[in-house]
Amino acid sequence: MANLFQIAIPIALFAVLATLCVGIYALFRGGDFGRSYSNRLMRLRVVLQFVAVLVLVAAFWWSHR
Repeated sequence: MANLFQIAIPIALFAVLATLCVGIYALFRGGDFGRSYSNRLMRLRVVLQFVAVLVLVAAFWWSHR
């Protein structure tokens, strides 16, 4: 199970970082692309942050069990 967390934690953190970067790019690019995707990407980032926190809490809980 520890190996699963060693894989899941970096993937979750990278997903949040990638979504944040693309969302900021969409925000500053503006135009139709910005209007269409910046808000959606920021909402997706919040969901991915929640998932990343759950993975981190589960890893912490599992390591202290």
